Amino acid sequence: MTRRIAAFLLIGSALSVSQAAFAAGDGNTITVYKSPWCGCCEIWTDAAREAGFQVVIEDMEDLSGVKQQAGVPEEMQACHTAVIGDDRKYIIEGHVPLEAIRKMMTERPDVRGIAVPGMPQGSLGMSYDPTAKYTVFTFGSKASGAPQPYMRMGE
Repeated sequence: MTRRIAAFLLIGSALSVSQAAFAAGDGNTITVYKSPWCGCCEIWTDAAREAGFQVVIEDMEDLSGVKQQAGVPEEMQACHTAVIGDDRKYIIEGHVPLEAIRKMMTERPDVRGIAVPGMPQGSLGMSYDPTAKYTVFTFGSKASGAPQPYMRMGE
């Protein structure tokens, strides 16, 4: 089997598992696609779990297919990609603070997801500092294709 076919099968099986995880539709389950070697992703998932979210981890060596399928713009990409939602699925890209996830799940904006691009120092999982300044963006809005600021952290 070629590497490309093997990667496709791995992504397909991981996405099938995440669909099964959402079958219950509780809206509190976050399925996280991450590298098995990423320590900052582990910190982020542990914090989400401690905050009361159910976390399903899908370790993968190459996340590019997941990010592409999720519609994460290149400029918004970070080290892990997550999915949350019941009847409406949202993408969470990178070290998004938990308060931004809760805000999104309460407001239910017409976007594909929210992102903290890159790995900003002080964000959740990156030597967390509640005073750190960075921006959470929305992406995939039908009104505007360009990412838009959603929350400014540390202000």
